[in-house]
Amino acid sequence: MKNQTEKSNFEKILEEGKFAVTCEIGPPKGAEIEEIRAAAEELRNVADGINVTDLQSSVMRLGSLTTCHLLKDWGLDPIFQVTCRDRNRLALQSDLLSACVMGIRNVLALTGDYTTTGDHPQAEPVFDLDSVQLLWAIKNLEEGKDLAGNELTQKPSFFKGAVVNPGADTEAAFELQIIKMKKKIDQGAQFFQTQAIFDAEVFKKFLERVRKENINVPILAGIILLKSEKMANYMNKFVPGVFVPEPLVKKMEGTQDKVSMCIEIASGLIEEVRPYCAGVHIQALGWEKHIPAIVKNFR
Repeated sequence: MKNQTEKSNFEKILEEGKFAVTCEIGPPKGAEIEEIRAAAEELRNVADGINVTDLQSSVMRLGSLTTCHLLKDWGLDPIFQVTCRDRNRLALQSDLLSACVMGIRNVLALTGDYTTTGDHPQAEPVFDLDSVQLLWAIKNLEEGKDLAGNELTQKPSFFKGAVVNPGADTEAAFELQIIKMKKKIDQGAQFFQTQAIFDAEVFKKFLERVRKENINVPILAGIILLKSEKMANYMNKFVPGVFVPEPLVKKMEGTQDKVSMCIEIASGLIEEVRPYCAGVHIQALGWEKHIPAIVKNFR
């Protein structure tokens, strides 16, 4: 088994206080892997860690664990996203042990989207655990026991992350995010990636509140590459907790060069939030080739 006491590249970057850049790869809907390889090569000299989504939006795809294994074999540092939607505690613990054996150290614990949002709406959801309980399960494994109290032959070790939404749109929702953050930290979360932000001031206010609560875990600001005004309007209408300000929508409407404007908007956001956070998590949604132009001034 590969040495799981050795820290991952991503973990080392955060520990050293360097500005971290993580990116994201969505496995394909099929068994062909050249698309993953091409995206990985675009990110090789850009990303300190690469999230691999776990049946994102409840759409059936190639598995996250297998894709992480491929990235590891290609010399990259994967972040294994694990959702609770499709697996009970038996399967979740088994997959985590499998990841350990494959040398995959970074894990992001998620509850997962409901099955009715995806391409198999008739699928039965599991949700045996939620994201907080999943972190608890990981902590138990690291202490050498499964959730039934049985001893493990060898303890795994992970660098554990979770997600938070800095754009909660009511005080009650905002307070719930803080409560969840604390619970996740209590169960072992060592870093956070946020949902997408498009307003740096909203993000700064969120971080001020976090610091007042004495939460000192590294936080990476979520950056989604805005491809068009249609995409902005869709997110404003259908994605809870994510809001694209009208000036950014107008910028997209007023240009024919969507790529250049996308790069300008993303770079500007990173410039504004960089002094306040540990790094950024960039979701390119197929535009991985444009990430080097976005982060070139921040590495």
